[in-house]
Amino acid sequence: MYMRSSKKYGSEVSLNEPVGTDKDGNEIAVMDLLCDDGTEMLDIIDMRFQGARLCSLMDSVLSPREAEIIKLRYGLGGGAHDPDAELTQREVGKMLGCSRSYISRLEKRAIEKLRSVMEDEV
Repeated sequence: MYMRSSKKYGSEVSLNEPVGTDKDGNEIAVMDLLCDDGTEMLDIIDMRFQGARLCSLMDSVLSPREAEIIKLRYGLGGGAHDPDAELTQREVGKMLGCSRSYISRLEKRAIEKLRSVMEDEV
C-alpha cells in the first residue's frame, strides 16, 4: 500500500530540497532559485503601463510628423526594416528629407509636449 501511494508523489520536489551550494559553501534550496522580492516585476509592469500610456498620448498630443520622429528615434515600431531599431537623428533626417538639427529641434519639442501632458495627469 505504501509503495502505491508514494509512487504518485515520486516526481514531486520540495521547495526546501537542496540543489547545490553557492560559492561560499552555503546550501541552495529550490525556493532560493524561485524566490523573488517582486520589485523587479513591479517595475516591469509599471514600465509597460507607462509605455502604453505614452503611445496613446503620442497619437493625441503630437503632430503626425513629431510622432513619427519619436517612434523612429526610440524604436517604437516606426521603422520599415526593423520596427524596434532605434535610429540616430541623422538617419531619421535622411529618411524624412531634412537636417539632423531640424530633427533634434522637433524631437526636443515633442518630448517637452509629452512631458508636460504626463506631469499634468499626475
